[in-house]
Amino acid sequence: MTEPIILCENLVKIYKVADLEVQALQGLDLAVQPGELLGIVGASGSGKSSLLNILGGLDRPTAGRVWVDGHDLLRMSGHALNSYRRHTVGFVWQQATRNLVPYLTAEENVQVPMALAGQTDRKSHNRAEKLLESVGLADRRKHRLEQLSGGEQQRVAIARALVTKPSIILADEPTGNLDSKTGAEIMALFKELHQTRGITVIFVTHDPTIATNAQRIISLKDGVVI
Repeated sequence: MTEPIILCENLVKIYKVADLEVQALQGLDLAVQPGELLGIVGASGSGKSSLLNILGGLDRPTAGRVWVDGHDLLRMSGHALNSYRRHTVGFVWQQATRNLVPYLTAEENVQVPMALAGQTDRKSHNRAEKLLESVGLADRRKHRLEQLSGGEQQRVAIARALVTKPSIILADEPTGNLDSKTGAEIMALFKELHQTRGITVIFVTHDPTIATNAQRIISLKDGVVI
């Protein structure tokens, strides 16, 4: 077996709210292999989103060890974490407004990460076109967010997540706002990208049917894998 692309050991996350401490993760252990399609399930408050936020470099663990694609997330500087978020991981959220800029077209939304990196040439334009074509939106690339269905918006979000060629895609309830048919189509797209590009995909869901799309499913309860 190859070295895990993600390794969490005794991972702890404590949030302080006023005078209270909430322990979202309580010594979580997890190993994910490169190219794995992993589903994470669990009740509200089980630690799913806390884990995803830590893996994505959006939040720091309180204690423990977490390595992602060779990066020690507990010890990285703020500058290094910014670079990590831009290049190593791609995000797809449940809410389209968190994924995308409403007043931009689908194509412009996909180009945003490249523009932030100073890439505004024809090559970046062509890459955005090809990514939108790969998610089935070649004919919708000039449409703004309000002109796209919920499923189309998530396809744009997936294209945008892929634009920096990340090794890992993190998706938090990516089908939560979609009907069952559209949700199944989005998961089929994740599976296709996982198979054709070899990207490690981790998604959180509360829907057991959606979870069955994963190669492996883990369940969290009270901040640990059960």
